[in-house]
Amino acid sequence: MITIINYGSGNIKAICNIYDQLKVPYKIAKNGDEVVGAEKLFLPGVGAFDETISKLDEYGFREKLDVEVLEKKVPIMGICVGMQVLAESSDEGNLKGLGYVKGHVKKFDESLLNFKPKLPHMGWNSIEITRETPLLKDLDVERGFYFLHSYYFECRDKNDSICTASYGYEFTAAVNFQNVYGVQFHPEKSHSNGVNLLRNFALI
Repeated sequence: MITIINYGSGNIKAICNIYDQLKVPYKIAKNGDEVVGAEKLFLPGVGAFDETISKLDEYGFREKLDVEVLEKKVPIMGICVGMQVLAESSDEGNLKGLGYVKGHVKKFDESLLNFKPKLPHMGWNSIEITRETPLLKDLDVERGFYFLHSYYFECRDKNDSICTASYGYEFTAAVNFQNVYGVQFHPEKSHSNGVNLLRNFALI
């Protein structure tokens, strides 16, 4: 059973549709109490860093997530901003992140980008797997995933970066530290690769 955290993010329905297709059971948690005892946790992400952290606090998620993730070691995966809030901090805001993966979220340096419009980084991009994990099994790395973002996760420990992509320069596209996973791209918009990735998480 996967518990999907609903703090007002807009892409929950698309994630649910894929898990319906895969016949993977899930439930939607609307407050912190509803994540207690979860087998797996899924943190969607649409919006800005501080807004997301504020909503997690407002609905009582942060304190309960700390217990489930840090103490009970329940697997959690965040996507897009849901990945970024796993970090300690961000250029995009002033609030502290969850801090489950040590690192800082940085804005792309537009002076190094030879694209117009330069930001956001939007569209399909191939990936390079830098550390084998069950989450990235059976993916078409050349086809890659769909991205939509202006910020990226810079890990304090490079071993926590499990795959990279390139947009002007190389950046981390997915992270993993112990039971914590995060992907910058949108699996729900990435067709078969996205379906495979969500299946992989369900099997972790």
